[in-house]
Amino acid sequence: MQKSNTRQIAPKPNKNGFLPLKTNPIRTVLSNESMVEWKHINWRKLERRVFKLQKRIYKASRRGDVKAFRRLQRTLMNSWAAKCLSVRRVTQDNQGKKTAGVDGVKSLSPEARLILVTKIKPKSKVKPTRRVWIPKPGTDEKRPLGIPVMNDRALQALFKLALEPEWEARFEPNSYGFRPGRSCHDAREAIFQAIVQKSKFVLDADIAKCFDRIDHEALLRKLNTSPTIRRQIRAWLKAGVMDGKQLFPTSEGTPQGGVISPLLANIALHGMEERINKAFPEMSQTMRETWYHKKGTKFRSPQVIRYADDFVILHKDITVVQRCREIISEWLIDMGLELKLSKTRLTHTLNKYGSEKPGFNFLGFNIRQWKVGKYHSKQGFKTIITPSKEKQKIHYDRIASIIDDHKAAPQMALISRLNPVITGWSNYYSTSVSKVIFADLDNLMYPKLKAWAQHRHPKKSRGWVTKKYWQTIGGDNWVFATRQEGKNPLRLRSHAETKIIRHVKVKGEASPYDGNLIYWSSRMGEHPETTTRVATLLKKQKGKCTHCRMYFREEDVLEIDHKIPKSLGGKDDYKNLQILHRHCHDEKTTVDGSVVKYA
Repeated sequence: MQKSNTRQIAPKPNKNGFLPLKTNPIRTVLSNESMVEWKHINWRKLERRVFKLQKRIYKASRRGDVKAFRRLQRTLMNSWAAKCLSVRRVTQDNQGKKTAGVDGVKSLSPEARLILVTKIKPKSKVKPTRRVWIPKPGTDEKRPLGIPVMNDRALQALFKLALEPEWEARFEPNSYGFRPGRSCHDAREAIFQAIVQKSKFVLDADIAKCFDRIDHEALLRKLNTSPTIRRQIRAWLKAGVMDGKQLFPTSEGTPQGGVISPLLANIALHGMEERINKAFPEMSQTMRETWYHKKGTKFRSPQVIRYADDFVILHKDITVVQRCREIISEWLIDMGLELKLSKTRLTHTLNKYGSEKPGFNFLGFNIRQWKVGKYHSKQGFKTIITPSKEKQKIHYDRIASIIDDHKAAPQMALISRLNPVITGWSNYYSTSVSKVIFADLDNLMYPKLKAWAQHRHPKKSRGWVTKKYWQTIGGDNWVFATRQEGKNPLRLRSHAETKIIRHVKVKGEASPYDGNLIYWSSRMGEHPETTTRVATLLKKQKGKCTHCRMYFREEDVLEIDHKIPKSLGGKDDYKNLQILHRHCHDEKTTVDGSVVKYA
């Protein structure tokens, strides 16, 4: 039998770096692309292309070139690369990717994702969101979420890619909530810097049902965007919500749970800082005298620090702060909002004001100043930020509940359940003065663990129980840990072993879209809630994914991967670990079959 002389030529990637589908029986025809397979998409090339457009939108918005950034936004929304990234974000990266909307669609296959890419385009008819009620931590209230269908989620992600760079160039420097690269620790540090040199009066305010009451027409006027984007956002706002089997109209508010909702809420509240600065501009010694400024002295504008719908206004003059409350109340009316009186307080950072105690709570922290001698501080006081008592109680109650729920579970299961809770809470408060509180929580945990152990062995002596469940490991005594022959013990993490490290606030008006990728990737490893293992690997990899060689960005979902899978004998040490994007990890696991491990 003669051998065929025909040679099999390897398929060449097209101009976008994608391999054509040859053997896959399920084929998807794309409008402007060759027939491709999801796993063959060159994500590195797509992300670079989209990010370049976003940088150009950001720079055009910074210089006020409306015509340029609208043209670039139109280009981005028509881009096949941006559509692919949007679909990947809602079907592969997001934690809520398996939550269905009213159509019941979730967990799309790779082929279905490609089909969805071809369907993404603005449309006037939008399906309503599905109402889901989730509990508010520490209260009996429930927060409503509106879950859009998968198609709308992908389209919202696409619109967010275009709109976010424009507004990141406009947002005020002391706005921190729901913004890439900014966190509640940055807001807390901004407050510390505002009061560390001088005690001040504080208006601690909260907006009542902010997401649910935003006026649609006022929001669209402030958005001031192209007709295409305006029509589509109006359609989402007016889509209605399905609670059970009943449809409710939405005449106001933006549904929490949508991809674009946090950005729209930030746009609605944008301008608060500018309004206060306009009412109380900074004045030098030579300027005219006013009711709030004495000629011959310097006057500094009140400082507004906002995280989503929570904000504080700080100033040394009580009459200025009182007037700020009136100004903000009037300003919010235009957006259909009002202050929540039960959560709005006027207090002082150092001294008692009326019936209000010194200090205030913000984002789970208690911020207060204490009088000290001149030997300890030139100002005569110290600013101390600690975990609030309410958050301490909520955390302890959660630990106690976990211990009670695991009365019949083995020690290993209890430790595995407690460790993530303790680690996450401790890391969040690791930038404040928390050492004493951490030790107190560890002391409160001991009787609960002792009762848990005694309940499992009611006929054994206390000494026997102690010897079985507590050990001396290294130099630490009374370590709650397992005893396993030939294996390292699994130990319960203590709060006190968390190091207290000062958080470095983000630079004033810096944005991830300014192009300084090294700065933003380095900040990821220094974030208080980043685990030690992730921070070590980020530093080792210099902020880059070892699979696609792209810098990690703030919105990226990261996963710890074993270079050699455990099933093939790979060890769980730093030499065998690496940090990858979630989609890069998915792509790698299809080849080597390694087990997914979340970062």
